[in-house]
Amino acid sequence: MNKTLNLTLAGLLIFGFLAGQVNGQSVDDVLEMMIKAQGGRAKLAAVKNVTISGTFEMTATGMSGDMTRYQKDPNMLRMDIEVMGMVITQFYDGENAWALNPQTGAARDMPAEEAESFVRDTLGYEALLNPRKHGLTFSIKGKETIEGKEYIVLEQKFSDDYTTIQYIDTKTYLPYKAVAKAYDQMMMETEGETIFTDYREVDGIVVAYNLVIFEGGEEGITLTVTDVKFNSGLEDSFFKME
Repeated sequence: MNKTLNLTLAGLLIFGFLAGQVNGQSVDDVLEMMIKAQGGRAKLAAVKNVTISGTFEMTATGMSGDMTRYQKDPNMLRMDIEVMGMVITQFYDGENAWALNPQTGAARDMPAEEAESFVRDTLGYEALLNPRKHGLTFSIKGKETIEGKEYIVLEQKFSDDYTTIQYIDTKTYLPYKAVAKAYDQMMMETEGETIFTDYREVDGIVVAYNLVIFEGGEEGITLTVTDVKFNSGLEDSFFKME
């Protein structure tokens, strides 16, 4: 469950540098349109930390809970997931990744795949604004029509070769879908797909408030964002093990 939620929120904030052209638009044109669509370069550059709160429901089991994601520049992340009366907490302080056992409170090192996901997620808007600095590249794979709407298809590659496919609305330049490697509940590799809808403006920045995750083609989790806070004064100590 934790891996799936991490994948969902990664798609919400992380973008990179585009390579190639589409319909005569340069890569910089497309990148700037994406930045403008989410609030503009000045607004996004001013964001130093983000807190996203919401609820989730697992389609197959009907299990539901609450989730809060805290991200702070340059490279810190924390996730608190409350389900069935337990709180699952995960930290990345820029150097080490841990998870707390919700029953004993004991800390353990996060598994490698999960820790790598946390590292990618820490980039926040910095990945969109300064992708070269972080070794991010994008290749344009043309366009695709889904349910009558046209999308730019982008292959995004991180410095560790982790790849995602982003579908960007050609009218709004907001993400509609992200496809990437994921893991099911048995830790078997599968394909994860996240759909982003219900975009809203918060302090001049546009954020998706509804996300639906599919695993191996089956609907897995629906995430509903209830609150977004920018620059709330998060301290570094909040992301460290006590």
